[in-house]
Amino acid sequence: MNAPALPVIRLKSDRTPGHPWIWSAQVVKPADRLPPGSVVDVEDAKGRFVGRGFWNGHARVALRLLTTRPDERIDDGWIAARLARAVELRRELLRLDEVSDAWRVVHSEGDGLSGLVVDRYANHLVVEYFAAGMWRFRETIHAELLRHFPGASLYWFAEQHVQRQESFDVRSNEAPAAVDVHEHGLAFHAAPGLGHKTGFFADQRENRRRFAALARGRRVLDLCCNAGGFAVHAMKAGALEATGVDADAAILEVARENARMNGVTARFEQGDVFEWLRAAIERGETWDAVVLDPPKLTRDRNQVINALKKYFAMNRTALDVLAPGGILLTCSCTGLVGEADFLEMIRRVALNAGRDIQVLDVAGAGPDHPVASNVPENRYLKAVFCRVA
Repeated sequence: MNAPALPVIRLKSDRTPGHPWIWSAQVVKPADRLPPGSVVDVEDAKGRFVGRGFWNGHARVALRLLTTRPDERIDDGWIAARLARAVELRRELLRLDEVSDAWRVVHSEGDGLSGLVVDRYANHLVVEYFAAGMWRFRETIHAELLRHFPGASLYWFAEQHVQRQESFDVRSNEAPAAVDVHEHGLAFHAAPGLGHKTGFFADQRENRRRFAALARGRRVLDLCCNAGGFAVHAMKAGALEATGVDADAAILEVARENARMNGVTARFEQGDVFEWLRAAIERGETWDAVVLDPPKLTRDRNQVINALKKYFAMNRTALDVLAPGGILLTCSCTGLVGEADFLEMIRRVALNAGRDIQVLDVAGAGPDHPVASNVPENRYLKAVFCRVA
């Protein structure tokens, strides 16, 4: 039997969209009201099939294209197949189970599942929804995740601003208890479901190991250290000493416990990074390797210039405590700040400081955070490895 015809949303243009997100200003408003997250067919201004995806007349992103194949239905089976493909990538191709028990299972558009992110923390799965359409498939999503991870606990949520923008209501279940996770032979505390205070960012997995190798035999300063992942990895790899700084006193207790669990000694201090650095500069202290990994600075496109100014100020100040010939790893997880703009900020920092900065590599999140070729902005993490003369 043929499936019932889907509602049709028509674009104002006859040009093929080059992106799976289509903004509300780009579509002809349908005569009939459709519930947020409805699966629809999309046609161009000449009535030609463009694709199939989620419709949301309440959101700025009115359409999320999921397929451009007219013979492909968006149903429970399609969701299950995409989830299976995502898990296969991590387990069969990347073989992440051999490296860590904390990794991203689904990376939204990068896995063809726009509006869905799933993270694994040992035997816990954290499911974050960004789209009403994905929320409508939640029963299938949860059942399939448990099929791939038998016995795992699930915690699901959507941030309040997302629920308002997308017009859907998520009632989260109880977050799981804190758990220990492992990567490259080291152990770290994680608290799934507690946002940036999980104590563990799996996206920096490979960057932690690489920085640690560069920091061997050096004195390390880990700024905006969160739970001390860079400092702990560096000490385990043979750094002479490590100091971590963060404004959050609670997360520093986790950092101290992480150091203890891994049998290393590191000093962790609470403080505003700018104030702490100014005091260190006054004391004449320097370090041989500095990592600067601040939290996301903005979600507002109108605040990108201000975010770049903050990055400039942080990096410029950090250079004053980095010894000549030192290693700098400077990071940005602000997706709206592009790689080119971030590198231009580093160029201006070098010019202002009168220091020569050699960019050794521009890395990003691990391969469990794949980026769709037509959604480059999903490459949110920039991790720039430098040597500074």
